Amino acid sequence: MTAAEAPELEETAAPPPPVAPRRRVTWRKLTFLPVFLLAVLLATWLWFAQADLDPLTENALSNGQVSKALWQHVQLTVISTFFVLIIAIPLGIALTRDAFRKVSPVAMAVANMGQATPAIGLLALLVIWLGTGTKAALIGIVAYAVLPVLSNTIAGLKANDPTLLEAARGIGMSPLGALTRVELPLAVPLILAGVRTALVLNVGTATLATFGGGGGLGVLITTGITNQRMPVLILGSILTVTLALLVDWLASLAELLLRPRGLEAET
Repeated sequence: MTAAEAPELEETAAPPPPVAPRRRVTWRKLTFLPVFLLAVLLATWLWFAQADLDPLTENALSNGQVSKALWQHVQLTVISTFFVLIIAIPLGIALTRDAFRKVSPVAMAVANMGQATPAIGLLALLVIWLGTGTKAALIGIVAYAVLPVLSNTIAGLKANDPTLLEAARGIGMSPLGALTRVELPLAVPLILAGVRTALVLNVGTATLATFGGGGGLGVLITTGITNQRMPVLILGSILTVTLALLVDWLASLAELLLRPRGLEAET
């Protein structure tokens, strides 16, 4: 082969086939856990259908009390998570700005106190202060779940490469533009991980709302314990665990779908 023929072969060589983008959500991710949870719920329903329940157990599970407790638990989780997000994410952004950077240790110490305090003790103090009801339960749940979102927001924003921020400012971006178009997108994975943790914490902590008159699935659990009725206790526990796993699954899907494509690892 002569030197003149080599460039011609290079020009006629076929380009490499384009690499297909990796799927974010696989079928196994979409189906395995929901099918497992449905199987658990179906097995529980079949067991209760053939079980010989005494009048006290039937009274505790009748008149829509199970669906009412489940709906209250979902409401407590959703509302508390909403307040956690509108408190922790803006606060985390503010604490990474130069004007409030010195206050960051104090804010983190307060958030750590909220989670370090035993949840039942915190709820008891709030009930003494605010009285029984949903309000005290929500404040306790929010205080307990702020830390993961706040700390992950701060960590995600601090982990950004300073050269990228300088480049954003160099092309004329305002501080707000750099925050919304560079800093926050880069911090999304860590923020979403904190939100996922807070969601699962809220589902678990919401079971304690019953001690403050906030309702939820904790009503079934405490009824089963105080009256020594295992079917009621088992049902409340299974529904709580199922709800926590379902919420974690939904949060994991959101974590995958909302992650910027540019941050995905190459495989």
